Amino acid sequence: MYHSVGDCSDDPYRITVTPGRLDAQLAWLRRRGLRGVSLGELLAARARGEGRDLVGLTFDDGYADFAEHALPVLRRRGCGATLFVLPGRLGGVNDWDPLGPRKPLLTADGIRRAAAEGVEIGSHGLTHVDLTRADDATLRAEVARSRELLTELTGTPVAGFCYPYGTVDRRAADAVRDAGYAYGCAIDPGPLTGPYALPRVHVGQRDTAVRLLLKTRLHRLRRRAAEGI
Repeated sequence: MYHSVGDCSDDPYRITVTPGRLDAQLAWLRRRGLRGVSLGELLAARARGEGRDLVGLTFDDGYADFAEHALPVLRRRGCGATLFVLPGRLGGVNDWDPLGPRKPLLTADGIRRAAAEGVEIGSHGLTHVDLTRADDATLRAEVARSRELLTELTGTPVAGFCYPYGTVDRRAADAVRDAGYAYGCAIDPGPLTGPYALPRVHVGQRDTAVRLLLKTRLHRLRRRAAEGI
């Protein structure tokens, strides 16, 4: 689970990695015989009983620096990824974060460019709200309407959803399933773990080879496996 790729000198939420650090982390994967791919590719491979050499790479929020900094590194390392974006904030900024610098978000053209490069585009909701606290109308808009807008924007049905803040409950997971998504990403969903509440591991600037190795091992211990995946 990545977010922003760029300058991390002012990064109170630790959501940013530099391009050099991202490159080193993907190189570490490749040295271990692993390749980063989109969640869609990973899940399709697992459904065939394959994909043990694949790692799903996700980038949340749809920061504009994805096109400038992340895409070239992904190309260089032969990796794919899923980019979760906010169609209700195209060309806006991350003003849901009370602290830290304002980071620009991708425009519609930026999202189309990423899709043209083979990046899987998924929804992060319309505006980045905690769905576990949303009323019914807001929940429908954030989940179903965001999928409609992104399908129109990219010309491709949107399969993946990512819960803002990683928070999910049964009501939110059911809304994602009912809206036609194939999967949903959380962080540590506990008993809800499954295709509509996939656990992920945060990766940040401090994650060197040793920390990455520890995180992969601790992930297996701390988070239950998603059955059938």
